[in-house]
Amino acid sequence: MDSTTWIVLGTIAAVAMLVAVVVLLVRVFKARKLLVDAGIPLHNKALFWAAIAYTISPVDLLPDPVYLDDIGVLLVALKMLHGAAHRAGLRGGGPELSGPAANKGRTKES
Repeated sequence: MDSTTWIVLGTIAAVAMLVAVVVLLVRVFKARKLLVDAGIPLHNKALFWAAIAYTISPVDLLPDPVYLDDIGVLLVALKMLHGAAHRAGLRGGGPELSGPAANKGRTKES
């Protein structure tokens, strides 16, 4: 293969990783809302923040141009956080919350 082909393939790979990073960032900020709720166990919150720290950390399992380890760790942490939210009775922060989150922000008149 000539150098033009390698440049095109490298550009496609970089764009694909950038899209994956943007999607993960959106999911991370949505997951942050779940962390505020008291119904999520502490170990799930700690796992989530550990995944964030690993992603930011310069120490990686794979060399830095390959972000597959960072993406994998974040996906596992988000999946576990999502499962913990469902077990706690949360449905994405909507009105059908149960437990302590259901009464959050409500007054006696409402």
